[in-house]
Amino acid sequence: MDSAGAAVVEDAADHGGGSHGHDGLLKLAVGAIGIVFGDIGTSPLYAFRETFAGHHQLTLDPAHIMGVLSLMFWSMMVVVTVKYVLIIMRADNKGEGGSLALLALVSGKTTSKRWTTGIILLGVFATALFYGDSMITPAVSVLSAVEGLAVAAPAFGGLVIPISIGILVFLFSIQKSGTAKVGLFFGPIMLVYFATIAVLGVISIVKTPEVLWAFSPHYAVNFFLIDPPRAFLALGSVVLAVTGAEALYADMGHFGRKPIGVSWLVFVLPALMMNYMGQGALLFRDGTVALVSPFYNLAPASLQLPLVILATLAAIIASQAVISGAFSVTQQAIQLGFMPRLRIEHTSASTAGQIYIPLVNWMLMIMVILLVMFFRTSSNLTSAYGIAVTGAMTIDTCLLGVALVRLWHWPKYAAFPLLAVFFLVDGAYLTANLTKVPDGGWFPLLVGFIIFTMLTTWSKGRKLMIERLREAAMPMKVFISSAANSASRVPGTAVFMTSSAEGVPHALLHNLKHNKVLHERVILLTVQIADQPYWPEGERAKRDEMGEGFFRLVLRYGFMEEVDVPAALKRVHECGTDFKMMDTSFFLSRQTLLASDRPGMMIWREKLFAWMLRNAESAMEFFRLPTNRVVELGSQVEI
Repeated sequence: MDSAGAAVVEDAADHGGGSHGHDGLLKLAVGAIGIVFGDIGTSPLYAFRETFAGHHQLTLDPAHIMGVLSLMFWSMMVVVTVKYVLIIMRADNKGEGGSLALLALVSGKTTSKRWTTGIILLGVFATALFYGDSMITPAVSVLSAVEGLAVAAPAFGGLVIPISIGILVFLFSIQKSGTAKVGLFFGPIMLVYFATIAVLGVISIVKTPEVLWAFSPHYAVNFFLIDPPRAFLALGSVVLAVTGAEALYADMGHFGRKPIGVSWLVFVLPALMMNYMGQGALLFRDGTVALVSPFYNLAPASLQLPLVILATLAAIIASQAVISGAFSVTQQAIQLGFMPRLRIEHTSASTAGQIYIPLVNWMLMIMVILLVMFFRTSSNLTSAYGIAVTGAMTIDTCLLGVALVRLWHWPKYAAFPLLAVFFLVDGAYLTANLTKVPDGGWFPLLVGFIIFTMLTTWSKGRKLMIERLREAAMPMKVFISSAANSASRVPGTAVFMTSSAEGVPHALLHNLKHNKVLHERVILLTVQIADQPYWPEGERAKRDEMGEGFFRLVLRYGFMEEVDVPAALKRVHECGTDFKMMDTSFFLSRQTLLASDRPGMMIWREKLFAWMLRNAESAMEFFRLPTNRVVELGSQVEI
């Protein structure tokens, strides 16, 4: 796979990487409130209601209300505060976070091949589950917000689904224009939203102050003692209060660990708990009526419609964050070799992380709209929501275990008890959510397994293809000694893209066979993607002179960086004269795969890989090569 897979992954654990500059803690903290906490911030719309009125209904009495509130508070403390903010966010890959960044970080520190394979598969499955989550989050957030219309203006209750679909279509349609300008408004809107829900909660708490005793873990324990089966099943809905916790880690590269931690502890956590406590106090006073929508019933009737508008804006922001996250995760997966090349458009000249991937955007939109039309209510959708979140959280705990032992060298007596607590909590949440598989939990699992199959098939097929090409490759020294003096040399530079840093590229052999000429300067170019987010500009190019005008050149990029071959070549001055694009021709090899019974992959996976390869973005566009300077030469390969 010369040019078809010319971007290869390299272990770069010992190299330095880039980092984001921090321009003021307060500014970054406000920005984090707008982007990072949208998902978890919209949980009060449905989490508390679902615990009592969902698929496993609870009795509306003080013991159950206090037990649920206590479970929610301590879930936020253990899962979000301790696990993510205080511990996992310390496992940054040169400032970047997220399952793939953590995977790249820990896999390089694991010496056993068996363990490395297991860790990689876990990280890939967490990524696959994220796509399921990124489909459900916009659907459930927007739907639960718009459902407030049925409370504020019952006459418009029948318009909930059309309005929700209209908002979602608009949201996905504006992705191409970028989110830089819209992002300026995210922070202030979410500040107003969190302040509003906190004030509404406090007003309710003042009327029933005894609800504050729920901060004591005694009530959570008592819940399990008086009603063990329902307490266990309630965990499947309680976990909705911490959905979005993984976003704190995934978005760490944009804001930094400290601003996110400050935002959470000082502003977001208190606002969320005041609202949940307020909803609990409302159920104490008027449970039956309020349970229809305890969130919206916190507000007076005259303010419910403005609250619907504010909540809808918050839901749009939460959806925007997860859509942007899907773009970033896709880019990381492409760079790390788990996904074929896709067209990536940059929506900001100054911020490399702001990207738009058309295929991902429109596929997400179609799936989100189908979810809304199929499930029809946010209550039905929440059954599908928890499994993707709890599955990803459990995998993060597994990767954290490797980080504690392999990266930070914690003593076992300190690491194992902490991991035991996290596994107990995550395992309980995951098991409780598995009971909701028949009611919709099957959806994220189905999406996860389909995407997991595609990611692993691409990764495995790509490695097999490189091996097959390498088997037939001629040693470069032999080629130079036999062809350099016998072939006619023509002016200019020929750059042959190759995925292997060894042997003669197929495109070079085909060019010599058909055109019977060699350029005065021949560059064998390999693009390698390191397992760190950014690569130092000064160490980008690595050159090896082979004589007779032949050079082997390796360009290295981090998995968060955009690959731009012409721009990189202009900064290379060690391969003879400087590169001039008008005197340079780029030769790419396009492979046609032939499925065979050779050992490696099953036939159906070989055909799937061949289909993915045919539909991948061309190497010319992915590497940003000038269209009028590219020559493609085809060949057939059996895998």
